[in-house]
Amino acid sequence: MSSASRAMLSKVRRLVPPMLEHFHKGQLGRVAVIGGSADYTGAPYFSAMASARLGCDLSYVFCEPSAAPTIKSYSPNLMVSPILRSVASISQTQKDHGASGEELAKPILDMLPRLHVLVIGPGLGRDEVTQKQVKAVIEAARKSDPPLPMVLDADALWLVQTDPDLIRGYKECILTPNVVEFGRLAKSVGLHQSSGDASKVCQELADKLGGVCIIQKGPVDYISQGRDTTTSDFEGGLKRSGGQGDTLTGSLGTFLAWRQVYHEGLWDVGDEKMDRAETLLVAAFAGSAITRECSRRAYQKRQRSLQASDLTEEVHEAFLSLIGEPTEQQDKKSNL
Repeated sequence: MSSASRAMLSKVRRLVPPMLEHFHKGQLGRVAVIGGSADYTGAPYFSAMASARLGCDLSYVFCEPSAAPTIKSYSPNLMVSPILRSVASISQTQKDHGASGEELAKPILDMLPRLHVLVIGPGLGRDEVTQKQVKAVIEAARKSDPPLPMVLDADALWLVQTDPDLIRGYKECILTPNVVEFGRLAKSVGLHQSSGDASKVCQELADKLGGVCIIQKGPVDYISQGRDTTTSDFEGGLKRSGGQGDTLTGSLGTFLAWRQVYHEGLWDVGDEKMDRAETLLVAAFAGSAITRECSRRAYQKRQRSLQASDLTEEVHEAFLSLIGEPTEQQDKKSNL
């Protein structure tokens, strides 16, 4: 492990809340995954379960009605609400009157004050009604008090590349593009990539988007919020099965929830408190590190048969190995 990674993990540990008797249900994370459609039911499940396995208290899925029974059948631990609309699921009256995104999104908008974080994109699809609804949710999340942190992936990134101003300047947001999605995002803001320093290009894109945090996924993950840049180069597995990125989005959701209560002072975090730009980068690094460790562990056991569900089963052990419970932090630090 590099000295830079050790330093980042020490910061990650400062974001992890201790398990204290006086905490009540929901304080250590209320994360909602927005996604799931008729064709894609696994992605929101893997994301929400990663968030739950990492340690958030309440894990929600807001999905399209046709997806809800299937996702519910995967696990009774998730709260699954069929309140994401599509062309097929809205009423004829709404079609005839051209319902606005805000009208369609009202059931989700009503939930926002109860949440710490939104994860938008797993299994979302590109249905025009769904995309209009999600756009309204993102706009409302930015205006909420306090602003609601978000993770955007998959078809939520497609929405952003068509309208970069949707998230421009929103410093409570993490984007998780792969190499193709990164290229499209860069093109959408007029950033011409070269064969130079990939980490520098990542920082330039984050800066052009006004300080959002970007995790550029690849053989190593480059991470920047436009001010600072770091690299997550932990060993991963060699199998590239679909759905592994959903472990990343769910893990990021929990770390962003812990980041939120860190800044709220839910527990004693000491005198040297990190600012929000730094904790955004730290949370992004943490999600990347956990996911890569899950992939490594799962691949050791499953080799080429590895599936996304195998990563889900490794989340807790990956957390203990890389970060550890707060009561163990000093011992872990001495062993690095």
